[in-house]
This record gives sequence, C-alpha cells and structure tokens, in this order.
Amino acid sequence: MAEIVRMPKLSDTMTEGVVAKWHKKVGDKVSEGDLLADIETDKATMEFESFVDGVLLHIGVPEGGTSPVDTVLAIFGEKGEDFSALLKEEPVADVAEEKPAAKVEKSPVAKAESAKVDVVKSVSTPVVTSNANGRIMVSPLAKKLAADKNINLATVNGTGDGGRIIKRDIENYSGGGAVANFVGVEKYTEVEVSQMRKVIARRLGESKFSAPHFYLTMDIDMDNAIAARKSINEIAPIKISFNDIIIKAVAGALKKNPTVNSSWLEDRIRYNEHVNIGVAVAVEDGLLVPVVRFADGKSLSQISLEVKDYAVRARDKKLQPEDWEGSTFTISNLGMFGIEEFTAIINPPDACILAIGGTKQVPVVKNGMVVPGNVMKVTLSCDHRVVDGVAGSKFLNDFKQYMENPVVLLGAQNI
Repeated sequence: MAEIVRMPKLSDTMTEGVVAKWHKKVGDKVSEGDLLADIETDKATMEFESFVDGVLLHIGVPEGGTSPVDTVLAIFGEKGEDFSALLKEEPVADVAEEKPAAKVEKSPVAKAESAKVDVVKSVSTPVVTSNANGRIMVSPLAKKLAADKNINLATVNGTGDGGRIIKRDIENYSGGGAVANFVGVEKYTEVEVSQMRKVIARRLGESKFSAPHFYLTMDIDMDNAIAARKSINEIAPIKISFNDIIIKAVAGALKKNPTVNSSWLEDRIRYNEHVNIGVAVAVEDGLLVPVVRFADGKSLSQISLEVKDYAVRARDKKLQPEDWEGSTFTISNLGMFGIEEFTAIINPPDACILAIGGTKQVPVVKNGMVVPGNVMKVTLSCDHRVVDGVAGSKFLNDFKQYMENPVVLLGAQNI
C-alpha cells in the first residue's frame, strides 16, 4: 500500500525545509536506512534517511524546492501502484522552486555563491547633441579617447571641419572650466534568503520587539587575565583562549546569580540551576549558537576543545539539533574583529546575552598613578521582564571579579 513520507521537522525552530539534493529518483527501489535526500533546515543541511521500504513513486518537493514541515515529501509503494487518491486527500502545498540557472563548473567557493544574482546597469558615454542638428560632430577615434579619459564631449570645442571634434581636441583638452564627466557602472548583487537567515530574522526580530531590552556596560581590567592565560598555556594540555576564560568566568558568575540564568516563558519564569552557555559562532549564512553544557563543572581545556569542535562543525554544517538547543545564557564575542564595544540581541528563551569587545591598551589610574593598562568592554543585554538593573549589575560585578582575579576562579582541576 502506498505510503506518504512527509517533510520532517529536523530542528525545534524549523517551519519549512529546502531539498538541497535528491539521492534517489522516481522508480528507484529504496530500503529502510537508505540516504534519501539532503534537506536544508534553518541551521544546517542534514542527511535524511528513508524509514520505509518500497519503490519511490512520487517526489513532492523538487531539488531546490522549499516546502513547509509535514507536507508531502515523497510517496512510496509497489511498482506501478496508483497513489492519486492519496494526493487528493492532501492540501496543495505552496512549493517554492529555485529559478534554474545555466550549468557552470564551480569551485567550492563559487558553489557557495551560486544563489547570487549580479545585476549590472551600464552607464555609457552620454548621448551627445549639438545646438543645431541634435548631435555633436565627433570622429570615432576622438569619441573613444573622450570615453577613456572620462571627458564630457559637450564641454569640448571642435576644431575640425564644421566644428567636428577630432583627436587633437581631446588630446589638448584642459577642462575648459568644466569638470570632466565620470562614466561609471551601476552594479549590485541580490542573494536568495537562506533558511538560516530567515529564522535568524524571525527569531531576533521577535526577541528585539517583544523583549524589553536594557543594557549594562562595564570595563574589565585584563592585566591579570593576560598574565594568567600566559601561565596556564605553559602547563595546559591544549592552548587556552581568552574566550575560554570568559566562558568559565561567566559560568561562575551565573551560579552566584540565578536570576540572570533564567528564561521568560510567558506565564512563568524559569530559574535554571544548571549552566548551559551558548557561544555565538559566525558561519557563511548567518549565526549559530552551539551550547557548552554544564560549563561551570568543566575545565578550561574541556571548554576549549568543545568550542573548537563546535566551530569546525558549524562551518561544515554538521551540527545536530542537540548541539544548539538548551542554552540558559549566551555569549557573543567580536573582540577578535577589533570591535571595542557593541550591544547584542537576546537569544530567546534566554533572559540575557553578554557582548564581549576587544581588549585595548589605554591609560588607567592605579594607586594614584596613570599607567598603561589593558581594558576590555563588555555589555550585558537584559530582558527587563525577568532581570532588573540591580540583578544585572550584580552579575557583571561578579564576572568582573573573576576576570580581574582569575586565581579565585581557576584551580588546578579547572585547567
């Protein structure tokens, strides 16, 4: 008997999927466990295996097509079986297909750009006219030279027969009191919105416009953290980054401030006792936030290995739903890009997100003297429905205490 296979829900935020590639075609015999298709979700491209045996009778979503979750992806059954009755019972899905493009052999980088459409509007040499017959008299060579030199022919006096502009007029042109006309090209690129970017837009839009954000900024003295990292890396089994130390310090501060480690759930507030820290990772199509679970109980080396693994798998689109679900707090670090200070949008359902700026050498006052110092600016974005100013300030002060006195946070077992 014919059986429908529907577009699967491969992540908690997925509402529609794109069939990136079919590995089977109509008429193929398919067994349970066979790779059926690659499906692009809002966060990754995932392999979808068949969970039925039979002949592939019908493909409901073509390659490149987008279809909502639970619509007909394919129909399986016996060879030659009539499945028309099944389709009649299904609502007609609005399947969006990508526009076909000419086949061009692409490099791996070019393939990632395949959704782009370049549109060029050329602005050619201005139409030249004269006061008498509507056109300026100009030789072909002079016209070419004028275009090469960005000279507006309307500002050139011709010395040839009948006022014709000739080569020497262009070569001797000095501007004549007018500015030479620059001839440019209008060009722009349009890119189809990916599933990931659609979800980022929707979720962060909902967060920004539904959660009343407020922001707290603080300077962190990084001198001791810099010295501590140098000492740790002399004995640690793997190299530790400042971001690893920040994650550990955030985890410690969250344990002391459960109000910040919380979630707004509309009719209730959840105060989390566990600490799962989402770490924002930039990928080609947008942003993913894999989660370091129970970060307060992990060593710096464990945190470092986990974050590095997440970064590699995120860029390769190999993260699984369990990797990005369940955060209780999020960190977004743009310091490595030279950003001194910024505010981040809260990643729901978290109540807060910490934006990390770069460390900068500036004059600071210590013991009544102005000396060189290393300062990092951080900004905490808070959902005012859950966290008020005092609670956010207490968290930042505890975080500052850990970062400026790493010995308080880090014992031998935490390295």
